[in-house]
Amino acid sequence: MNDALNRETDTADAEALIREREARNAALRHIIDAWDEALLSGVHPEQMASAMLYAAISELVGAHGEDKVAEMIASLPERIRHGEYTLYETSH
Repeated sequence: MNDALNRETDTADAEALIREREARNAALRHIIDAWDEALLSGVHPEQMASAMLYAAISELVGAHGEDKVAEMIASLPERIRHGEYTLYETSH
């Protein structure tokens, strides 16, 4: 009985992860579309990145509070250094 329950739980967890990934990918597609539209209208990539970071952080603070978001952001330097956000090689 426990094995069947564990399999059902594992399946539900896997399905939830898939739904979360699909939702995140859909959101990313919308952001990329907005990014491309802004660039075509003359907004510089650095300005767009700055505005999107501000919007994202503001939204996270609204959802999770300043302390939680500050903790999350405190881990970003190390994650950036380890290449988590590197999509392509940059010249230094």
